[in-house]
Amino acid sequence: MRFFLLLGLLVGLTRAGYGQAPRRPGAVSGLLTDSTSGKPLREASVTLLLARDSSYVSFGITDGDGRFALRNLAPGGYLVQLTPLGYRPRFRLVSLMETQPTADLGTLRLGPLARQLGEVVVTQNLAPVSVQGDTLDFNARAFKTQPNAAVEALLKKLPGVEVARDGSIRAQGQAVNRVLVDGKPFFGDDPKMATRNLPADIIDRVQLFDQQNDQAAFSGIDDGNRQRTINLVTKRDKRKGYFGANGAGLGTNGRYDGKLGLNRFNNGRQFSALAMANNVNEPGFAADGSPAPTENSPGTGAPTMRIQGSNPAAKGTDPQPTSITAAGAVGLNYRDAWGKHTEVATSYLAGRTTETTDQQIHRSNAAGLPLPGGEVGPPLLTDQAVRERNSTTSHRFNFRLDYGLDSLTSLRLTPYATWQPNTLSRFNEQQSSSGARLLNQGQSQYDAVGTTGTAGGNALLMRKFARLGRTFSANLNSTLSRPDATAYNQATNRFFDTSGTPTTQVLNQRIEQATPARTHALTLSYAEPLSLRTKLEGHYTFTDSRGEGRRRTTDFDEATGQYTRLNPGLSNEFASRYQAQRAGLTLQKKRLRYTVGLGLDGQLATQQVHNLTANTTVFRSFGRLLPNALFSYTGRANRTLRLNYRTRLNAPTPAQLQPVRDNTNPLSIEVGNPNLGPEYVQSLVATYSQFSPATNRSVFGLLNGSRVDNRIVAATAFSPGGVQATRPVNADGYYSLTGFLSLGQRFATHKLNVNLTTNASLVRSPSFVNGLPNTSRTWSLGQGASVHSSFTEQLEFNLALNASYQAAAYSRLPTQNSAYFSQTLTGDVFYQLPAHFVLTSDVWATSSTGRTAGYNPRLVLWSVGLARQFFANQQGELKLEVHDLLNQNRSLVRNTTETYVEDVRSVVLQRYFLLSFTYNLRQFGK
Repeated sequence: MRFFLLLGLLVGLTRAGYGQAPRRPGAVSGLLTDSTSGKPLREASVTLLLARDSSYVSFGITDGDGRFALRNLAPGGYLVQLTPLGYRPRFRLVSLMETQPTADLGTLRLGPLARQLGEVVVTQNLAPVSVQGDTLDFNARAFKTQPNAAVEALLKKLPGVEVARDGSIRAQGQAVNRVLVDGKPFFGDDPKMATRNLPADIIDRVQLFDQQNDQAAFSGIDDGNRQRTINLVTKRDKRKGYFGANGAGLGTNGRYDGKLGLNRFNNGRQFSALAMANNVNEPGFAADGSPAPTENSPGTGAPTMRIQGSNPAAKGTDPQPTSITAAGAVGLNYRDAWGKHTEVATSYLAGRTTETTDQQIHRSNAAGLPLPGGEVGPPLLTDQAVRERNSTTSHRFNFRLDYGLDSLTSLRLTPYATWQPNTLSRFNEQQSSSGARLLNQGQSQYDAVGTTGTAGGNALLMRKFARLGRTFSANLNSTLSRPDATAYNQATNRFFDTSGTPTTQVLNQRIEQATPARTHALTLSYAEPLSLRTKLEGHYTFTDSRGEGRRRTTDFDEATGQYTRLNPGLSNEFASRYQAQRAGLTLQKKRLRYTVGLGLDGQLATQQVHNLTANTTVFRSFGRLLPNALFSYTGRANRTLRLNYRTRLNAPTPAQLQPVRDNTNPLSIEVGNPNLGPEYVQSLVATYSQFSPATNRSVFGLLNGSRVDNRIVAATAFSPGGVQATRPVNADGYYSLTGFLSLGQRFATHKLNVNLTTNASLVRSPSFVNGLPNTSRTWSLGQGASVHSSFTEQLEFNLALNASYQAAAYSRLPTQNSAYFSQTLTGDVFYQLPAHFVLTSDVWATSSTGRTAGYNPRLVLWSVGLARQFFANQQGELKLEVHDLLNQNRSLVRNTTETYVEDVRSVVLQRYFLLSFTYNLRQFGK
């Protein structure tokens, strides 16, 4: 009940402040004219600042008669900054009182800037948000952060940007996968390396945009393939010097946390060295930093070790942790210009992560066992207890070279390489039932050792011509991977007949698996300007992807004490080859305010799968016309609208084509399908953004719809003993629709930012259960409200409420339809006490209804810290903090798929104390 009271209070507060705030009578007005001619100065910038600290309040421009008026102002002292283009800026102090709420500055005559002699210093106070084409530009000064805070704290305050507890970022409802620093990579493409290791106080602006690939950006033809990107623009006075966070902490229950950081920036030259070690769920960097496969590539095959049911919460959207992680990592990053024609950026990361997982899983399938007469029995319920330890050592190398061959020709090379040894130990207890009947019980132990090596990169040659807009480029993208593993699978399973009589099955197997793959894609592009605003591009792509799969399973021989008995039903060797040729034309027209693009491609592809074990070959060829269209509009008052329609073919992966059973979990078996065809994907994305500097109000919207024909879906069958077998097949009827809306309002006089976010989704997905078609429909609706305030120099607080409703319906067994409601409250406070003491507190509270009994969380995760700051500028900090003060931390996650709904309860970190000391190195200008 208290939660709903808080929710109602906050929503009422935001509505009152956002759309229904009482208008204040305060106003400042005036007239700007030329000091010589007396002509009015049109479209001159007028900025209103608070007199006490020069913080931004409001913004406006003069009309056609040179007049301006800034309204709805509270009583107080203000500084009016007048900056007409080409004229000397002027500042005027005004004071508004309750008895005299308006101020008319009269006629202000400004002289041309050329008449001013001597040095001119112009100080620009930017609005909190501005729109420049398709880029949102946030002024970091307008979003105050705590001293020594990381960039991640700054991003949490930006309207439309969400940062989860694990550090993942979503902007306007879409995942952010790349963070740049001054337009260049920082430790490759790992966003958290920048957001968690760079201090917020060196950032001048945060730019948010959808980055095109290098080849499309060079040709000027938008191919629709964009990646949500954040660019951190550093302050000019912070681009030369040293900085970094260094500290260590020890706590109860054996907890520890240490980090070292040194960043040396000298304008274009950057060097960073980072190190960390902890066992408090802070991984060093992303597990995989290699680029994603190209659009026409079928992928690189199966991962090193596939474990059904392992860490199922990873498939959900809930950011709750599901394990306890100990991690250590070191990294080096270097960027510089070598002469006038060469720029380099390179990084190396090495780390080791150990995840300990202890989970209880309750799964309810969308269908039951088949009964005589075509009827279906009660739904199949599966309960699992999983204990797992997974250790991964990673080495990652990234390099980027930009070389200018001459004034018109340049070359960009971006190779990368990763090497990941991995060890896994997993114990699973499982049982399945249908109604009151127990079907099976089992225990399994799975131990594996494997390695995954990946290498590849891009080579992009770009050539301009004498005629403006005429370009040619050639891009070669290559990916090589070799995952292999050796595993031991031991299981004892009991199956019960209708009378309850058990039959025991014992497995003791050694599994050797390797799935090497390689993909090469060459893309040629030629762009020709037809006029000043119209351009035609021709492009051609050839893709060649080859994969191999070798799986050898041997049973334990009691007579010899060795794994010497080949199991032919679980062993197989195959080779696959996918080749595609895609060619087309794109016509693009650019005007001042809008861009229109239309394109049509044709694709011919062949796929061949050769089963070496059975000596059989499956050959397929397919072709398709692939249209595309683009429209973008930039209106007045910082309004932008973008529509993007794309089509593509997705080929199945080599792992999906391999016709061999994977019995890693003997009660849940997977098998490939060599007869799979490609998916045909159509997508339409609409985005809208608007920001009003006069009212400090922002609006961001996203609508994304997609349809997939011949989609690769799961066909699941259950044996009379309750064993689940899953096989990929093609089916029509998939579509999805997602929407996101963010409304932001900044109240500068109160240093308050209010954000409202709404998200919704609807997904229809086909599948097959026991050979019969099943259609699932899942939908969700979420509403969030947040308030961020730097109330005073000593007090800062953030508060956010989120409520979501999710439901799933299944055509095959409507009794399995489910729905649940969840609510989350997060808040944090920073309070500067006397004598350089600092009090911090944060809370994360959640509750839900509608889940399986025992899986509805109602918990409060509360952490409190007290710190004492030392040295100049509070660069040193001794801190005592307690995490999970109430000792309530639990992880309960729901996952919904086409064929089942499951609830997962995981053991996670609970209450511990940590005493730490941190020194924040800051030395700029040297």
